[in-house]
Amino acid sequence: MTGYGSASREFEWGTVTFELNSVNHRYQDFVAKLPRELAVLESRLVVAMRSLITRGKVRLTADIAWNPGARTPSIDEEGLVSLVRNLQEIAVKNNLEVQLDLTKFLNLPGICEAKNLVEADDAGDIQDVWTELLAQAAKSLKDMKKLEGDKLYAVILKDLIEFERINKFLAERWAVSRDDALESLRTRIETVTDHFALELDEARVAQEVSLMSDRWDVSEEIARLNSHIERFHQTMDGDEPAGRRLDFLIQEMNREINTMGSKVADAEFRWGIVEAKSCLERIREQVQNVE
Repeated sequence: MTGYGSASREFEWGTVTFELNSVNHRYQDFVAKLPRELAVLESRLVVAMRSLITRGKVRLTADIAWNPGARTPSIDEEGLVSLVRNLQEIAVKNNLEVQLDLTKFLNLPGICEAKNLVEADDAGDIQDVWTELLAQAAKSLKDMKKLEGDKLYAVILKDLIEFERINKFLAERWAVSRDDALESLRTRIETVTDHFALELDEARVAQEVSLMSDRWDVSEEIARLNSHIERFHQTMDGDEPAGRRLDFLIQEMNREINTMGSKVADAEFRWGIVEAKSCLERIREQVQNVE
């Protein structure tokens, strides 16, 4: 389900903002894009997102608004002085004239380094700070999803009620088309036997008609559809994430509809099958957006 959420926290050195952007996806697909100062947290935050968000393609981005002077690096004065003295001793020992420019040594590892925000913050357990900030952003994301979810619920419910109406029509039409098909079959049998002057074995005819009617029968499919529709309502009205279960129910309902369409040749019944498929496809498209 699409959505956006954000959360910010102030520190002595600046303000960090976490932003979560979510788009439709059948599974969990999470990625974090963090500034260099927070890069060490990437794997930890992705794991935390998996426990906070159940479904979707989610992108976490972090932004740091630095306070004045916060990014001034610290210089290892003792290390720099020791290095310079060693160079001077080497120059004197080898009769060399060397003009030392201290700025050239600042790029050496360990001489001039920026503050490690993740380890140097004094706000308690720093790992909990970032997890709590992510949780706040996730809550903001879920609040926005809830608003979209309410709208999706209304759209899906409308199509589901329409599908119930079509299924009821199919059940009623089947009762009519079944009787018509059996009567048509009996008429054809009588026509053939009369044309060729054959003796009609009523028991054998009844047996064959019974076997053929079993192959035409869709009462079980209609009953299972009613059961799937009821479970669909229950799942939609539940409090747990329902996207995958609804998607599975749509697949099962499509299976029953396809089976019914392959069994019955009645024109009105088959037109109802077309309408049912169209309705299920609209529901399926919306269900892909449900978490």
